[in-house]
Amino acid sequence: MVTIMLSYQRYAVLTCVALLTIASFIGAVFYSEWLLIITAVSSSLLGLGVYDIFQSKHAILRNYPIIGHMRFILESIRPELRQYIIEGDRDEEPFSREIRGLVYQRAKGVEDKRPFGTIENVYSSGYAWLTHSAVPMVIKDTDFRVRIGGSACKQPYDASLYNISAMSFGALSANAILALNKGAKIGGFAHDTGEGSISRYHREGGGDLIYQVASGYFGCRNDDGTFSPEKFAVQAADPQVKMIELKISQGAKPGHGGMLPAKKISPEIAEARGIPMGKDCISPPAHNTFSTPIGMMKFIGQLRELSGGKPVGFKLCIGHRREFMSMVKAMLKTGIYPDFIVVDGKEGGTGAAPLEFANRVGMPMLEGLTFVHNTLRGAGIRHEIKIGAAGKIVSAFDIARTFALGADWCNSARGFMFAVGCIQAQSCHTNTCPVGIATQDPLRQRAIDVGDKSNRVARFHRNTMHALGELAGAAGLSDPRDFMPYHFMFRQKDNEFLDGNEVYPYLPNGFLVSGPEIEELSDWYSRWDRASAETFAPPEIPHGPFMRRKIAA
Repeated sequence: MVTIMLSYQRYAVLTCVALLTIASFIGAVFYSEWLLIITAVSSSLLGLGVYDIFQSKHAILRNYPIIGHMRFILESIRPELRQYIIEGDRDEEPFSREIRGLVYQRAKGVEDKRPFGTIENVYSSGYAWLTHSAVPMVIKDTDFRVRIGGSACKQPYDASLYNISAMSFGALSANAILALNKGAKIGGFAHDTGEGSISRYHREGGGDLIYQVASGYFGCRNDDGTFSPEKFAVQAADPQVKMIELKISQGAKPGHGGMLPAKKISPEIAEARGIPMGKDCISPPAHNTFSTPIGMMKFIGQLRELSGGKPVGFKLCIGHRREFMSMVKAMLKTGIYPDFIVVDGKEGGTGAAPLEFANRVGMPMLEGLTFVHNTLRGAGIRHEIKIGAAGKIVSAFDIARTFALGADWCNSARGFMFAVGCIQAQSCHTNTCPVGIATQDPLRQRAIDVGDKSNRVARFHRNTMHALGELAGAAGLSDPRDFMPYHFMFRQKDNEFLDGNEVYPYLPNGFLVSGPEIEELSDWYSRWDRASAETFAPPEIPHGPFMRRKIAA
């Protein structure tokens, strides 16, 4: 009997609700009509419980009617519960409470110092620190700039060292785009449009734009989805557009296309992207305008000509290293150099992505940046091309370390989202963003006060640049672009650390194309030999371990 009772205890809540319904109804008939309120509530729950037993979609609800819904409720608010109750200051999922707090403080212009020492475990593997100088400097002007534009560029752009990374209108709400762009206008830095093209909210904000051209060619496409030179020329002629960025891949989901369902396409999104209403919007994984490294460089040359000589570059997350070397060989063969390359780390990503792509596809930013920087050095063309970097770059330390590894400027997407008010609810793809940033729901996005949030965006940028100036001064530098790997130390083990030059060295200029070969770099030569300017395909399918070239004595 006990065993039977225990096996049916999962129905105890349903039984209690049924008894409460009966009791309250009887009480309402013989005692007080007010009890009908309880009857209405309990009968509704009873109906839900009966439905749970007979539905076939959720096994847990069939076995635990009514009470089983608590599981789904708690699961839906798990990120919030973790943030407010469980999460430690340094738990990174994906940004720590400490880092989010830093952005909020700098965006609001409130105290961003902390007392009582670091909470970092400075003796743990992976810890990194900046080496300071005995003769520090004071940098008063922290409006740091870098000129982007090579010898073929007629309209170079003096960019801030810290800019807003690619986030499309459609992924972000109208008010979020407007707040970001107005903040960029106030602070004098650039705002990447993302692949969704230039919306009316970008134009209304008046801030400098980096127009991203992706595989869907949004804003510059023909009806069949191919590239339209005429439409591109019109977009690029806008004085707000300062640079053109050809997107090859992104850190969130490199090698993966996307689709915006027809039901999510509003008239404003259709207007910005140049797509029809009532039809799914496809972003192919690859471009249809070129399929070879040489074709890619010729397309970059075409974009530069159509834009009237504005800086044109490309963005990618490093995958097959040989393929990037193929691009570099195509630069050497055609004489067409991009004005810039943005290295996106796989840790980046405001866009929703399949779990496998988000977790396991693409190279992290630090390694990708080092590889791109040294490949360009090896080809002898690093001086021709500026390098931007993106991937969880939020603090001044992040920026300084990225400069040391070869970047000329940095971009951030999620950092500026925090400045607008993002709470990391991780519901960006559900259209239910609680603060109105990643949603097209007009009621939800009303939560964003554009005037207040744009000031926060500008303030976050200004205070971060001020902190960067203080770091550079502490290292004895007059400009943060002078950071080198040796300014940083990296702990490899609990009792061992290495100089930055040992972990992320700068390889010799021109080593891939001239001079005697260096035995320690045999794997670089082997990969360079396999790269071709004519094709992205490998010359052969390698089997077994990677074969390094044997350097003659």
